[in-house]
Parts: sequence; C-alpha cells; structure tokens
Amino acid sequence: MEGMEQWKVMIENGADQILQPLAQFIQYVRQIPPTELYAGIAVLAITVPFLLLFPLFKRKKSNTILLSGLSGSGKTVLFHQLRDGSFHQGHEEFPGCKIILPCWQQEKIKPFHLVDVPGHSRLLPKLEEYLPQAAGIIFVVDALEFLPKCRAASEYLYGILTNASVVKKKIPVLILCNKTDKVTAHTKDFIRKQMEKEIDKLRQSRNAISEADIVSEVTLGDPEVAFSFCVCQNRVTVAEASGLTGDVLQVEEFIREHVKP
Repeated sequence: MEGMEQWKVMIENGADQILQPLAQFIQYVRQIPPTELYAGIAVLAITVPFLLLFPLFKRKKSNTILLSGLSGSGKTVLFHQLRDGSFHQGHEEFPGCKIILPCWQQEKIKPFHLVDVPGHSRLLPKLEEYLPQAAGIIFVVDALEFLPKCRAASEYLYGILTNASVVKKKIPVLILCNKTDKVTAHTKDFIRKQMEKEIDKLRQSRNAISEADIVSEVTLGDPEVAFSFCVCQNRVTVAEASGLTGDVLQVEEFIREHVKP
C-alpha cells in the first residue's frame, strides 16, 4: 500500500509540473489581443505545412550523363572505355547503364547513369527524351573527319543548346574532340572556332524565320554580335580525348564535377 501511495504522489507531482506551465501559457494567450492572436495562428497554419512539405518538392540532383553526337564520332568506344576500360567498337545495343568509373573503384562514390544516345537523325526524339534528366552532356566530335561533318555536327549541337530544358536547368555541355591521337586530327581550338561560325550562321537563318515558327526555341546571345559559346546560359567547354588509346581523363573530370557524389 505504501508503494501505491508513493506512486500516486509522484503522479500528482508530475501532473502539477505539466499543468502549471500549461496554465501559465493559457493565461499568457488570453492577454494577447484577438487580432494579433488570429494573425499568429494564420502564420502558423501557412508556415508549418510548407516546412513539412518542402522536402517533398525539393528537386533531386540528376546522376545521368549523356554521350551525344553524330554517328561515327566514337561515342560507343568512349562509352565502353568509361564503363570498364575496354576497347569495344560498334553500336551500343542498350541505351545506357549505371557505372562507376574504373579510376573511382576505391572511392565511396555512388554509380551514375551513362547513356550513349544514338546519333542517327531519326532517333533524335530519344535524345530529347533524355535531355531533361541530364546532369551533364558530352557532345562527341570526330576531330579526324571534322570538316566534312562540321555543318551537321553544329546543327545537332545547336538543337541541344537551344533546348528549353537544357537552357532552363543550365545543363553543362562538354564538346569532346575525339580521336586527337591521330596526327591529322584538328585541334580543339580550331574545332571550337569553326563550330561557333556555323552556329552563328544557323542563328542568323533562324532569326529570319517568323516568330510563330520558333516559339519553342531559345535565342543564343545577341544576334548582332558574332556567336561564341561563352554567351550560352549554360556552361560550354571544349576538351580533347582518344577513346581508342584510353585518353579520357578530361571526360572523367567533367563527370566527376557534375554528378552527385
């Protein structure tokens, strides 16, 4: 019985400790003018749900890197070189896979999604499907056979740079000059300048089309000023590589910079 009495006393003391601050709070609230009280309740009613729901609407950073460019530029060779260091040539049958770069195997890094997008014009819708998901875009250019394909490659790149998703999300683009191990390959500076000239021509021709036909297209810089990649709203850089010799360091650095660790 004594034990029961002690428990009863402890419960009553605990209740007093809880009820006393509550009574003081109620007394304080009653002293607040009704208008201020209602305003405070309204603020809480708006703020609390927002704070609870905010994490649900927070955009998750993408872990997808796209390999794009014309057919024959060496995308698939680069894909296999990045995936497992192999020198496979030919067309990739699968749209992509989750990989960890060989040089990262000893690091605690989550896999990222590497997608080799086919370069055929009839498969462009596939590229447009993946663009909104991209954390970065690697646009591969054949530095060996560049001049005959300069116009087509520039048109392809122009479509990427003016894509609404790419511009809105400021998705970084790496123009990768592949096959630079060959003696007759063009330098990255030459390729950059030539592509800037071609895109400038494309931009001028687009400006001549009525606005009704280009409502979904973004204008690149000031039409009155010669085009350069630095005027793009997203970051555009140029690098060199050779998939066949395994020289992909600059590609790995680009991926490391733009995928979530």
